[in-house]
Amino acid sequence: MGIKRRHWALAAAPLALALLAATGCESTPGTPAAEPTVAPSTSVARSVARVCAKPTAGPAKAPAGAVTVDPAVVGDLATKTKSSPPNTTFWLRPGKHRLDPDRYSQVIPKKGNRYLGAPGAVLDGRKTNRYAFGGTARDVTIRHLTVQRFVAPPDEGVVNHDSADGWVIEHATIQHNSGAGLMAGARQRVRASCLRDNGQYGMNAYKATGRISGLVVEGNEIVGNNTDDWERRRKGCGCTGGIKFWAVNGADVRGNWVHDNRGTGLWADTNNNDFRIEDNVLEANDGAALIYETSYNAVIRKNTVRRNNWVEGRRYADRGDSFPFATIYLSESGGEPRIRARTDKIEIYRNVLENNWSGITLWENADRFCNSPANTSSGECTLLVKNTDRCARPAIATAPLYADCRWKTQRVDIHDNRFVLDKSVVECTVKCDRMAVLANYGTYPDWSPYQGERVAEAITRKQHNRWHDNVYLGPWKFVARDPSRVLDFGQWQGTPYQQDAGSTFRARDGG
Repeated sequence: MGIKRRHWALAAAPLALALLAATGCESTPGTPAAEPTVAPSTSVARSVARVCAKPTAGPAKAPAGAVTVDPAVVGDLATKTKSSPPNTTFWLRPGKHRLDPDRYSQVIPKKGNRYLGAPGAVLDGRKTNRYAFGGTARDVTIRHLTVQRFVAPPDEGVVNHDSADGWVIEHATIQHNSGAGLMAGARQRVRASCLRDNGQYGMNAYKATGRISGLVVEGNEIVGNNTDDWERRRKGCGCTGGIKFWAVNGADVRGNWVHDNRGTGLWADTNNNDFRIEDNVLEANDGAALIYETSYNAVIRKNTVRRNNWVEGRRYADRGDSFPFATIYLSESGGEPRIRARTDKIEIYRNVLENNWSGITLWENADRFCNSPANTSSGECTLLVKNTDRCARPAIATAPLYADCRWKTQRVDIHDNRFVLDKSVVECTVKCDRMAVLANYGTYPDWSPYQGERVAEAITRKQHNRWHDNVYLGPWKFVARDPSRVLDFGQWQGTPYQQDAGSTFRARDGG
């Protein structure tokens, strides 16, 4: 699953208290943007969802009709869940609750069950149990409970292990687990929770059968995940992140504080569609703040994005890699009117990006398409082709398959953003200052109809990718078509690229 390498040379490859105040800049299309009047140091002043440090306490007394769970009795929660009918409310007393010592011991909720933690209630896997809550029951609620120290295998999760639908996780703390702290099903709501220091993901929004739809992730703190550093253990796996989304059709990701994750903050990978990513603070993640990959139709707006990609960006620069590894990275992703969504493009606007390693990169791998050995989303095809076998020669070289068998970075509209860079803050001299739209030279496989510069020409000039009405403060450079074409602002605005009409550029104001 997923992207696995983004290297240029790779051929084979509201909660009202939690929501964030909107910031950004706007200008009237077709007219020069006003000179910025707000100093960069104050341009990103914004509150964040400090959920981990200040969790909301649960009920101190058992609600009427609730079943009380005793932490002194090992396995009490699972036993009482099994013996109680659906739609039962369970109240976990203060203290450390334990499951039976067998590693597969877990709680199997029934439809409509509710689990409420008293202040200080913790469900502790003791580094023995794999899963906390599993099964396929719908509409389960978990509130005010800490779930910790479970040891799920890679790509599996501790809470909602089987990706059941309709779960609500609110005011929970899910921390110090292996694998993913949380899986996701359709119509899942994750609100005002702390997803902290889990081994692989804070949440893995993946469902083995069917697609996830109607997902809401709101007002959470997502911090310090990928403690087991899976990208190094499985080189190029694309298998980590604060949150990873797979084939999610409809998601609202808003008001979250996503920070200090070891790798990417938010990563939507393989046939996601119809995302709204707004009013988040994405900061100090080792890798990109956001990757949107082989996916469709999204609105990315009013986010504060700062100090991301310092670790991974610097690592590639230090080894001489010329690829513009970016803080917001769109890889083979774009707007597609034929796929139903709330928008028919990818629109990135009214965001503030400050002192990240590079800015926004729009990329296509010319060798990555349905049935290509270079397609690292193994066995997957675009949402426009139901029968993957059709993407083969000779048919793939003709309409409509020539267009539909390839994920395309197209219809991307980047406007009214504020890009601030002070190299003395980032502590870099080169390769941390780029915006880019580019592709590689197609070479593989030998039957590919996308060989040569066809994709590079398309993404740069023919697929309606446009920057305009932005504000740039600092020594930004621009890359078009391939990594060797590094442009200044005048060249970027001029023929043939004609980008950033109506934008302003002040190279010496980055600090």
